Amino acid sequence: MSRTVLLCDDEVHILRAAEFKLKRAGFEVRCAADGQEAWEMIQADCPDLLITDCQMPRMNGIELAERVHTDPTTRGLPVIMLTAKGFELSEDELRDKCGVLAMVSKPFSPRLLLEQVEGILQERAAVG
Repeated sequence: MSRTVLLCDDEVHILRAAEFKLKRAGFEVRCAADGQEAWEMIQADCPDLLITDCQMPRMNGIELAERVHTDPTTRGLPVIMLTAKGFELSEDELRDKCGVLAMVSKPFSPRLLLEQVEGILQERAAVG
């Protein structure tokens, strides 16, 4: 059974690089251009993991992660946050307030992002 990852970023080249790497690893990948579109996709069919950019139009990644974290139907959805280098966020605050499990700085290595995804999903599978 294929695991589904939802990628959310307003930069097409970021989406394509991550999508290519995840698909080659056997993941089903869906893409959204902003947080609002991603939220609507999550409501229609919740993925196994969400990767979201921090800064986007309509609904940013922090707002999206907070919405996912506070909604009882999506609270368990693991979230990885992509951030631009130099954009400082407190990992502890994001984990507590928004349920973000990992932060990845842009530019990022698609291989390292894949390792994060696999690690989080393996941890989730072992726990429950």
